[in-house]
Amino acid sequence: MHTAPSVSFRRIALLVAGLSMFGPFAIDAVFPAFPRIAQQFAVDKLALQQVISVYLLAYAVMSLVHGALSDALGRKRVIIGGLVVFIGASIGCALATDMTTLLVFRALQGMSAGVGYIIGRAVIRDLYAGDEAQRLMSQVSMIFSIAPAIAPIIGGWLLGWGNWPLIFWFLVAFSTVLLVVTMLWLPETHPPQARLELRPVALARDYWQIARNPRFLRLAGAGALSFGGLFLYIASAPAVIIDLLGMGERDFAWLFVPTIAGMSLGAWVSGRSAGRISGERAIAIGFALLALSVLWNVAYNLLVTVPQVPWAVLGLTLHAFGTALIFPVLTLRILDMYPRQRGSASSMQAFSVLVTNTVVAGVLSPVLSQHGLYLALGAAGFIAAGGCLWQLELRAIARSDKPVVDQGQ
Repeated sequence: MHTAPSVSFRRIALLVAGLSMFGPFAIDAVFPAFPRIAQQFAVDKLALQQVISVYLLAYAVMSLVHGALSDALGRKRVIIGGLVVFIGASIGCALATDMTTLLVFRALQGMSAGVGYIIGRAVIRDLYAGDEAQRLMSQVSMIFSIAPAIAPIIGGWLLGWGNWPLIFWFLVAFSTVLLVVTMLWLPETHPPQARLELRPVALARDYWQIARNPRFLRLAGAGALSFGGLFLYIASAPAVIIDLLGMGERDFAWLFVPTIAGMSLGAWVSGRSAGRISGERAIAIGFALLALSVLWNVAYNLLVTVPQVPWAVLGLTLHAFGTALIFPVLTLRILDMYPRQRGSASSMQAFSVLVTNTVVAGVLSPVLSQHGLYLALGAAGFIAAGGCLWQLELRAIARSDKPVVDQGQ
């Protein structure tokens, strides 16, 4: 840990949250533009879904590189490089004149978008530990949760002023502001003496050792699957709002405001509970809330023929709240497993989340978004699988002669 008296806790929280926002913001902001893109390029819904899938796939693959680069070259340098590439890719998307070009630049966006989310968490753990780290991680999660909620709302407003390329010009402006602020505010938290040599063979070996660690698989899987159930609704937002609820391109707030409310409140509670309740207790409460959200969504879709707001989206508040309780604790425990390789550990955790999200967006969402009940049952499957992995972790802790140090709380 490399603390610096001149580093402002609040400034780091705002900066890391902003850096974490631009990646997920770029996913959701384009949702309201789907009908216009389909009309201009004469493509169907399956092709439109690739606007999300291509982005997520590139995001997932490159997530394995960002953390390792930051371990070897320093955090700030890699973040700045990623922002520069993202700005260029966003300009390419805005100027695209056919679907192929748009998908190429969306992939380039995805390749660079992970620098803030992945490296930002390593920055937090570089600077802080224990309860302080969880409080900052929770504050970042609370601000970070705004991105997927407000992105389609802002995208809808922008469409009222112009055509769909305006959304990508907005991303250019947003990421340019982040670039300037990063250069001015962000300290280098990973000094040269702590850096690792960048060797592809050694890197591959390190990733393999992390990936085959049963404890990493349990913790990363529990987090990825619990969020996967929520992301199923996020990825299906155009179908939910326009097809299932019969609303318009400016009505995405009905889906995302309950989500942001749950995420923000859950992140606030997670920060307040740091040092007051154990990590196991916080995660147990989180999964209990996820189970309640499943019961609500399944029951509502079984009892109602035509879903309507707000009842059709209330379960998302509980789901988002529970996820926000679970994720900071799991993330810190993963980072604490590898104190010399936090960037690589953060990359591997992000990779698990992104691969799950890519499958959700590219495979499950087009199938399950045809009916509200299908979405509810799909989310239930994710939550059940994540809960099982957490139960396996609890059993492993109980069997271990050396209890796990709870640095996440």
